[in-house]
Amino acid sequence: MIEYNEKTAKKIERNYITPEMAHQRIQTLAGLVLQPDEHVLDAGCGTGFLTEELAIAVGPNGRVVGIDNSLDMLALAARRCKELPQVQLKKGSVEKIPEKDNSFDAVSCVQVLLYVHDVSKALGELHRVLKRGGRVVLLETDWRGVVLNSSDEILSQRMFAAWDDAVPSPNLPVQLAPLLRAQGFTAVRVEPVPLLNTSYMPDNFAVDTLKWVAHYAREQGAVSEEEAVSWLADFVRSGEKNEFFFCVNRFLFSAVKL
Repeated sequence: MIEYNEKTAKKIERNYITPEMAHQRIQTLAGLVLQPDEHVLDAGCGTGFLTEELAIAVGPNGRVVGIDNSLDMLALAARRCKELPQVQLKKGSVEKIPEKDNSFDAVSCVQVLLYVHDVSKALGELHRVLKRGGRVVLLETDWRGVVLNSSDEILSQRMFAAWDDAVPSPNLPVQLAPLLRAQGFTAVRVEPVPLLNTSYMPDNFAVDTLKWVAHYAREQGAVSEEEAVSWLADFVRSGEKNEFFFCVNRFLFSAVKL
């Protein structure tokens, strides 16, 4: 499983300044429909990009609590949100949220549940801390549906199979709607959030992601160093020929606590 240390946190921070991630945050905020003065939980806040925007949305009289398992992530989030006194950051797990019952008007949980062993327990915790009528927004990726222009499809399949092994709950989007309903959520809605890159640029989402996938597959022994280098070089060549193509779907789930 990926270790979210200081080095990883900084890589994620670079990734989250891309236009694709900015657009994702806009869609997440739209799904939450936040109002001034509301109390919001950012479960798995990471480096605090979304936390900051949540705080701006609820204003100085609102409250935003960001929790994360990684102290390195929280350190970057604290730096980002230092001018926002309505933000409180805590070390904590989505499977055991350090907050009281019925505390929040809204909860966001972005790219977190795939790392959780007991997703039902985590959803139960999100339900517990929400007020009656509170809203939850979840965002998860279907990595098995990656569309990629690769000259070696078998090697690409091995790469993404290893990437699946990096998390306890891969292929989670297909399961989330019934899991939400089972925990007492209603008005469940789903919308796609496609991440599409059709050019090879060092600072876009696709290139950074492919490097992560290759690195992890190599670390796990799923591919050799030579295979990883060759796989990445193939995308550089496709970029030079204006043939680069990468698309993966994330899915935004919104629901309401009964």
